[in-house]
Amino acid sequence: MKKSTIPVRYGSLIAVGLIAYFLILSLFGVQTNPVFSLGNGIIVAFGLYKAMKDYKFEKRSEFEYQKGFMAGLFTGFNATLIFTIFFAIYVTNINTNFLPEMLANWSSHYHVGVGIVVFVAVIMGFATTFVLTLSFMQLLKESWNIKKTHNSPPIKA
Repeated sequence: MKKSTIPVRYGSLIAVGLIAYFLILSLFGVQTNPVFSLGNGIIVAFGLYKAMKDYKFEKRSEFEYQKGFMAGLFTGFNATLIFTIFFAIYVTNINTNFLPEMLANWSSHYHVGVGIVVFVAVIMGFATTFVLTLSFMQLLKESWNIKKTHNSPPIKA
């Protein structure tokens, strides 16, 4: 059985979408506003749904819940890892003022470094992937409901 390339391909496409969205937000100077992170969820949701739907189409009759779930998880994890690598490079080398600007919105007495922010980004990406994958598998799984046939005679008691 051949391995599917869908998780790598769609994971990369989702990551490119997230990076482009982040850079567009940074052009307007609103990348530190938490409201715009909803756009990240929309990009990830669209990419995950499309990846899982294409995976189901690729496998056709061999599609299993567990395999579809794993395809969704791997897609989201790939996207998260690629975006996190970009984010770490951006925060440490490209825009070193990003962290102080972002953390100014939080009232915190703790020292928050780059490592914690990157770790939180990874956890948020993995959590989003997990929840969306579970949700989309409910739409894509095969139903166990028995189909009713209306051409059978009624049962008489």
